[in-house]
Amino acid sequence: MGRRKRKKPFYEDVKIEDIGAEGKAVARVGDVVVFTKLAIPGDVVDLQVTKKRKRYQEAVVKTFKAYSEDRTEAFCEHFGVCGGCKWQILPYEKQLFYKQKQVQDQLSRIGKVELPEMLPILGSEKNTFYRNKMEFTFSNKRWLSIEEVESGEEIKNPNALGFHVPGLFDKVVNIDKCWLQDDPSNQIRNFIYNYALKEKLSFFDIREQNGFLRTLIVRTTSTGEVMVIVSFFYEDEPARKQLLEAVKNEFPAITSLMYVVNTKGNDTITDQEIKVFAGRDYVLEQMEGLQFKIGPKSFYQTNSEQAYELYKVTRDFAELTGDETVYDLYTGTGTIANFVAKKAKKVVGIEYVPEAIEDAKINSEINNIENTRFFAGDMKDVLNETFIREHGTPEVVITDPPRAGMHADVIETILKMQPHKIIYVSCNPATQARDLAMLDSLYQIEKIQPVDMFPHTHHVENVVLLRKRLD
Repeated sequence: MGRRKRKKPFYEDVKIEDIGAEGKAVARVGDVVVFTKLAIPGDVVDLQVTKKRKRYQEAVVKTFKAYSEDRTEAFCEHFGVCGGCKWQILPYEKQLFYKQKQVQDQLSRIGKVELPEMLPILGSEKNTFYRNKMEFTFSNKRWLSIEEVESGEEIKNPNALGFHVPGLFDKVVNIDKCWLQDDPSNQIRNFIYNYALKEKLSFFDIREQNGFLRTLIVRTTSTGEVMVIVSFFYEDEPARKQLLEAVKNEFPAITSLMYVVNTKGNDTITDQEIKVFAGRDYVLEQMEGLQFKIGPKSFYQTNSEQAYELYKVTRDFAELTGDETVYDLYTGTGTIANFVAKKAKKVVGIEYVPEAIEDAKINSEINNIENTRFFAGDMKDVLNETFIREHGTPEVVITDPPRAGMHADVIETILKMQPHKIIYVSCNPATQARDLAMLDSLYQIEKIQPVDMFPHTHHVENVVLLRKRLD
């Protein structure tokens, strides 16, 4: 006989006390820490535990007994089902408070290093329609509302164009209006969705690996340019051309209309050939008089206006005089490198993705910047003694690594180079804290500036200025 499964606890009248890592709501029942979602401090709830761990439990809210005084009305009809904008129910100034607290907690708890007083977080002026890039998924497995399921009626339209339901790889919420990206994003998505239904085009089935339409990417710029990329699972030239022609005619303002035939099992198109159907193969973004060319595979900070604030903080922290050699590690398409170049003697950018480095070089070229050099390769391999001898020891290092933080070998090399200053830009304060602890032997933290790039989510960017210790 198998062991009987023990029933998981059910807690009543529990008050949510805090918001923790990953934006989860935190409650305490006796000595037990319980994490849950879609609740905010001040809510009183009944909780059904779903996971028991040694040090904590995870639970779902079964009933709201009382709502927090801070709670605000969610503005999006898809709130709670779609995985985005989970903090809509929290007023924006409270979101900023918890983001600042998250940075403080993680730097002190994980980093265990001496911290100066943090500068107040820079909020985003726009907290809706702030993203310049969105990716939507076509699926023949539409997420059904409770009403639809309970009605017992046959589902006439099982297709969706929208976002994956968190935790369910094959279910997609059909999105009518998304508040994250400005016009004409919603109009383009809804037009393509309705066109596909009318023409009876098949939507992708991720389990069965069949269906014509896969994904839709829309990029917009602050200059009003628009890039649209439609991804198909197989080539059906007449159907593809007809769809793209219809999009082109309906939205003549599209700058770059592209498509890709992606026959792989996954949706990533960075390793695929993306073809132009109409217009050019890039859009142009502007920042402080600089132009940035963004191709279909280019990385560019998704909140353009806040990216400008983030880069200004980085440049201010660097205090460049025009005599410095600057290394920009994880340079991406060279945005920061090109942004600080006019205040430096020379900027050397290193990045893993070869296409991004090509973009970085083009971005220097179109802005007539001649004091930048860009190199592609794995940071820990490229950044060695020979490289430093050839390009000069930097006085300033700017580093903006991915969420995983910096490789230990890269930190080792920075400690050998001993630049006067390090400006560490991070999208994950937890891994930033770990790296700061490794730099602590030679560097003192002088300034900390959190920046909110993603309103209504728990994500936060953080910029830290480290200066070489004199002792």
